Amino acid sequence: MSGRVFLDTNVLIYAATGREESAAKYRRAEEIVARDEIGISTQVIGEFVHNVQNKRKMSRPLTAAETAKWVERLFEFPLIDIDRAIVESALTLQRRHQIDYWDSQIVAAAERFGAEVLYSEDLNHGQTYGSVRCENPFRTN
Repeated sequence: MSGRVFLDTNVLIYAATGREESAAKYRRAEEIVARDEIGISTQVIGEFVHNVQNKRKMSRPLTAAETAKWVERLFEFPLIDIDRAIVESALTLQRRHQIDYWDSQIVAAAERFGAEVLYSEDLNHGQTYGSVRCENPFRTN
């Protein structure tokens, strides 16, 4: 695959925490985060921190120090800040595609980044939202 790719939070969560519980997804996520041309948003970093430290969601939540190391790694990627234009675009995408607001905000950030593809488990595989095509990188068929 070539071109710019934007990541939803779940890809990063598997890369950081999936080694024991989801080995195949962990390996795939590690391949993805090792690529060039990857973008993320400030929203994705916030969701990542919230989820990897959540004792109700993680069998072994990351410590504050482990999380900080991961966040430093994530800051190496181009980072899209959530601003008024992204929020307005997200609201339009939400209405047009009947998707969750938080998902539409990630799509809007992916558009700003110029991504061809958004890797996500949460949106419909193969569907185009605005100018971005969604792919589930963990899909097996």
